[in-house]
Amino acid sequence: MSQRRRIPRLIGTLLLVAAAGVGCGEATAQGRTEGGRAAAEPGVRPLGRIVPVPASVTPEGRPYVLSRTTRIGIDTRSADAKALGGYLAGLLRPATGFPLPVVDERAAEGGILLRLRSGETALGDEGYRLRSAPEGLTVTARTPAGLFHGLQTVRQQLPAAVERDSVQPGPWKVAGGTVTDTPRFAYRGVMLDVARHFFTVDQVKRYIDQAALYKVNTLHLHLTDDQGWRIAIDSWPRLTTHGGSTQVGGGPGGFYTKDDYREIVRYAASRHQEVIPEIDLPGHTNAALSSYAQLNCDGVAPPLYTGINVGFSTLCASKPVTYDFVDDVIREIAALTPGRYLHIGGDEARATSHADYKTMMDKVQPIVAKYGKKVVGWHQLTGTTPADGALVQYWGHDRTPAADKERVAEVARAGTGVIVSPADRSYIDMKYTKDYALGLSWAGYVEVQRSYDWDPATYLPGVPESAVRGVEAALWTETLSTSAHLDEMAFPRLPGVAELGWSPAAGHDWESYKVRLAEQAPRFEALGIGWYRSPQVPWPGAGS
Repeated sequence: MSQRRRIPRLIGTLLLVAAAGVGCGEATAQGRTEGGRAAAEPGVRPLGRIVPVPASVTPEGRPYVLSRTTRIGIDTRSADAKALGGYLAGLLRPATGFPLPVVDERAAEGGILLRLRSGETALGDEGYRLRSAPEGLTVTARTPAGLFHGLQTVRQQLPAAVERDSVQPGPWKVAGGTVTDTPRFAYRGVMLDVARHFFTVDQVKRYIDQAALYKVNTLHLHLTDDQGWRIAIDSWPRLTTHGGSTQVGGGPGGFYTKDDYREIVRYAASRHQEVIPEIDLPGHTNAALSSYAQLNCDGVAPPLYTGINVGFSTLCASKPVTYDFVDDVIREIAALTPGRYLHIGGDEARATSHADYKTMMDKVQPIVAKYGKKVVGWHQLTGTTPADGALVQYWGHDRTPAADKERVAEVARAGTGVIVSPADRSYIDMKYTKDYALGLSWAGYVEVQRSYDWDPATYLPGVPESAVRGVEAALWTETLSTSAHLDEMAFPRLPGVAELGWSPAAGHDWESYKVRLAEQAPRFEALGIGWYRSPQVPWPGAGS
């Protein structure tokens, strides 16, 4: 007889007890009731022991076993279902060696069924239900996004070796029972700075895939800054040929053609992530100012910049050409971007007077609306009036003046949505420790527990929870120039921020989370992710 229970209330005890028996994070025990006592199912990850932790879990019965005869069943009339069936098969075939044909659901008895059901309104826009039993495994959702997130749960319930690109021995089991899961916040983002150091389309795709595993649904691309302009604008071609020709430290830089950017947007959409492009202004604009002298108040183009200082550049508020430039850029970017939002930056505009800042933001926000997008801006946007439907992104830290936080609270109470990404919690380019080689430390040192152990809904005094749209893990790249660098700083902090965005507040518990995080280590290894082995986390083999 099974008993329904909420994982958040019991997971701490369950995980701490189980952790003593975990070797490499693979051979854990799945409890089931047999003759009135718990019995062990070797080699099966307990249901719900994943990141982010699910909202509701009912362990029950024996596991589902993936085999050579397994078929993936879908509604073959649905293009979305076909795409998701193909995605799952592509994930599972290399390591299992099984053919896993994608067939009509009526021909997949005993297999994996992927079901899109418009009537499942309780699952919302991104929720799913997973049912696992010996006779089959079913993932049900109201939307393709929900089904995709459910497949990430299936993936994490399987042994980590499923991530490898060569045939592994298995067995491939998913613990028995039911997971019913919906996200806490609608916005769960990662930001990647491609302006300070340029990253190729393939490198961005790799980061998209890593974030998708943890149910992230937004990719914020920081495309322009003092050190580089990374997106082609046909009406202002020197932005890339000149402004994109270098990066921090003086490397060759680079930029995305419009087709490159379209490919990033397409790939992100295939992982159910919305791309939010950021064109930072009025500060952080040296690459543009160096490309076109007329954008400067004195008509003199400054040299390209390859350092990491901030706050010295500004567009010219008094020149009509400034607004022609902004209109052209936003028009071309908006045409490439199917998502709802366009980020206009707005932080660290120290070279811009308050009057000029307000003038520019009051003129730029209507341009964004003119081209069918909603504004996102850093929280300095509260120094003016955020447009209807705008989101402000808070990036302050412990030492941020109370007045700045109160301005965010004021606009939030007036109806503006807030994305919470405090620099001393979710800026995952901050150094872990004083002596860490990579990263910066202006916001402090951000170890793994600190990046996880906070609540986005209560972090900002006076901001109602209803105004908090979600969280974002921001990865700035002043000191990061390779995918290995991105891995090392994002992992293991990114999964924790993702859990804050997805999982219920009741399940927020560092002691249980650190055990589940430690069990991600074999998955990191299988995926080729090099991560920081924080001493705060009981990694497999630590101390042995």
